[in-house]
Amino acid sequence: MHELSVAMGIVKIAEDETAKAGAKQVELIELEIGALAGIDFESLEFVWPAAVKGTVLEFALKKISIIKGKAKCVDCDAVFEIAQLYDSCPECSSNFKGIIQGKELRVKALEVN
Repeated sequence: MHELSVAMGIVKIAEDETAKAGAKQVELIELEIGALAGIDFESLEFVWPAAVKGTVLEFALKKISIIKGKAKCVDCDAVFEIAQLYDSCPECSSNFKGIIQGKELRVKALEVN
């Protein structure tokens, strides 16, 4: 379950940025997570309370934006949405593609006080 280490990494980022801002706690954290990032959202929700307990994120509202997967076919240059990394091109059925979006995992914003 790597979601715990992901949550702990988010806590570290929030603590570092809160310290830089001279704030004491986070009121809102906005995350962007790609559908292809390999994150199990249910597992992340499960480990979140334990990961943030006693940190600047303990009482923060968490908003997650899920970024859909998008790829570009290497053979025909079609751009298409993908739900899984192994999805093939809908235009030419090629399996060769470059991922354009959907693997993101970032802290988009923090509201601190």
